[in-house]
Amino acid sequence: MIRYYAKVDGKIKPLDERVEGCWVNISPPFSQEELEELAQELLIPLDFLTDSLDIDERSRYEREEEHRLIVVNTPMLNVVETENEAIYFTVPIGIILTPEHVVTITSFENPVLQQFLDEKVKHFNPSNDSLFVLQILEQTVFRFLLYLKKLNNERNQIEKELYDNAGNHALRQLLRVEKSLVYFVNALSSNELLKMKMKRTDFLGIRHDEDQTDLFEDIIIDNSQALEMANTYTNILSGTMDAVASIISNNLNIVIQRLTLVTIILMVPTLVASFYGMNVDLPWKDDPNAFYFILVTSIIVSLALAWFFRRKRLI
Repeated sequence: MIRYYAKVDGKIKPLDERVEGCWVNISPPFSQEELEELAQELLIPLDFLTDSLDIDERSRYEREEEHRLIVVNTPMLNVVETENEAIYFTVPIGIILTPEHVVTITSFENPVLQQFLDEKVKHFNPSNDSLFVLQILEQTVFRFLLYLKKLNNERNQIEKELYDNAGNHALRQLLRVEKSLVYFVNALSSNELLKMKMKRTDFLGIRHDEDQTDLFEDIIIDNSQALEMANTYTNILSGTMDAVASIISNNLNIVIQRLTLVTIILMVPTLVASFYGMNVDLPWKDDPNAFYFILVTSIIVSLALAWFFRRKRLI
């Protein structure tokens, strides 16, 4: 779906047709024919539109004559709640700067762009293309930071559950958190490299604008902080997984040890009964109380073994 927006009387308003300085937002559903038609109307390469729809596209920028493309990866909540999928994943947003418009395209309904549509971003005006791009980058970093905090809280809750009972469900949830962090680390690393290159080459042409330059530097710093947080949480999670594996292995060893000791204790009466089951002459075979004597002796020896193992703190 291709929609046009402009700021009218301080409010973001949808437009019926494209005008100079408006924001062209492309979001699902749309067809290949619509993209081809828009590319012809705006005289932009079709690859600028289609490349941004690839979920595995890395963050990058590209220039072709008067048109500029920026692809930045943004975080999203995974609505498919399955035990083998990540809680969050990343999808690219394509930002195309033309002499007259700013075009954004994504293959999902993106919460970063929704912030602009809901007018939750201050001083947003689509006619100021460089500031618009910086604000998209800023909202992307804020979204990463928000989701990282939620992932860390989720990890803490699962960790407490695992220490009490290492069930399969909790382990699967921990794996979902780990997958999300891997996506975040890769996306943040790619975004950081993109921003550093854009700043070095002055891709947005803001070198002489002190306010936007300062904003861009703050965004780079926030992105570095988010990347550091993601790496830290990943390392903590890795340590947690190792600790859980050690706890499970230790619990298994304790269970096996106890079963072995119980087997040894029960082996005594079994061994005595085996001897007296043989077809050979044995003591007290003619004594009518021999059965009770042998039974009591077996019980006493078994209890003695149990007391010995208990004293050694093996049980």
